[in-house]
Amino acid sequence: MDKALDGITILDFSHLLQGPFATQLLGDLGANVIKIERAGPGDLFRSMTFFAKWVGDGESPNFLAWNRNKRSIALNLKSAEVRRIVMKMAETADVVVQNFRPGVMAKLGYGYEDFRAVNPGIVYCSGSGYGEDGPYVDRPGQDMLIQGLAGLASNTGRGDGPPIPAGAGLADQIGAMNMVYGILAALLYRSRTGKGQKIEVNLLAGMMAHLNQEYVAVLNLGQDFVRPNSGIGHPGIQAPFGIYETRDGQFVSIAMSPFKVLYDVLQAPHLAEYDDLTVLYDKRDEVWEKVNAETRRFDRDDLLARLLAVDVWCAQVNDIRTAAEDPQVRHMGMIGEYDHPRGGRVKVVAPAIRMSETPPEIRRPAPMIGQHGREILAEYGLSADEIAALEAAGDMTVQEA
Repeated sequence: MDKALDGITILDFSHLLQGPFATQLLGDLGANVIKIERAGPGDLFRSMTFFAKWVGDGESPNFLAWNRNKRSIALNLKSAEVRRIVMKMAETADVVVQNFRPGVMAKLGYGYEDFRAVNPGIVYCSGSGYGEDGPYVDRPGQDMLIQGLAGLASNTGRGDGPPIPAGAGLADQIGAMNMVYGILAALLYRSRTGKGQKIEVNLLAGMMAHLNQEYVAVLNLGQDFVRPNSGIGHPGIQAPFGIYETRDGQFVSIAMSPFKVLYDVLQAPHLAEYDDLTVLYDKRDEVWEKVNAETRRFDRDDLLARLLAVDVWCAQVNDIRTAAEDPQVRHMGMIGEYDHPRGGRVKVVAPAIRMSETPPEIRRPAPMIGQHGREILAEYGLSADEIAALEAAGDMTVQEA
């Protein structure tokens, strides 16, 4: 079956998470993603891992997560011959993606103007931490730093403890989504006008955009968020919105519902004294403690059944392993697998969208360093001798599968 982005070629210079996740999403939709890595070590994420452990024969779970549906070529971008070859590739490419610090690619001769000179229709997407100018332009832009700077961390955690970053790379992942929607919009515009363009995405702007309701509240209501000391799930929302313990040591999250419906289910009529919006906010920690004492009288599954029967918005709280086995997750087929030459059978999260005519698909595992270099260069007309000369000069790395 044809894919939505069949025929779109992406030269992907990106590394770590933001750029690679964006190009993986485009690859899932059928784009021909050519991952251009550094000769030698390749993408920096190949050397990073969780738990100080590796998948199979030394593969990084971080790299495996964000680099499926790509072919890898590993080149010395400082080589004049390599630059000539890359610019030849750019003549027929559609998109360039990079997320190095501002100015790095331009200094190497791979800036937007360099690509536009050989292909005026090119879409060049540049990701950074803080944008390409301004007082923070030289700062390192990393996910946790952005969560703190934008205000997410200060809204998270208990009020009697420090600000807490989220347990996932939200700023990077939001940045990836912004790259994708910018690239798709630019490709649509090019299909109408023939004009390419440069797209700039930065982590700080993306994180702020996703905190828009918090910014609108603070900047227009004249009040700052104060984290509660309890398990209330948002510093601006009244009880019972939060996470509660059950008798069997599990947890449930309870979101929106009329408070009377909740305390009736809990068989706790004494909570009626709190049934007022202002009281539920002003005394949210006290309410949380009292509701938590009641939820601990029930086992989790029993409580969920009672709450769902009267349409209280609630759910079980899973860890990653139990979430992967959740019946809804299994029904959606959200855990996929692929075979990797060194990682073995790798379990991954499947594409998150469904499309009736052009469904996304996992077609390739994450590549080895430069695994497809010879194949890619041959497609662009280089002879076997020219390819061998690049390898002999150290300008290309090929790691066999």
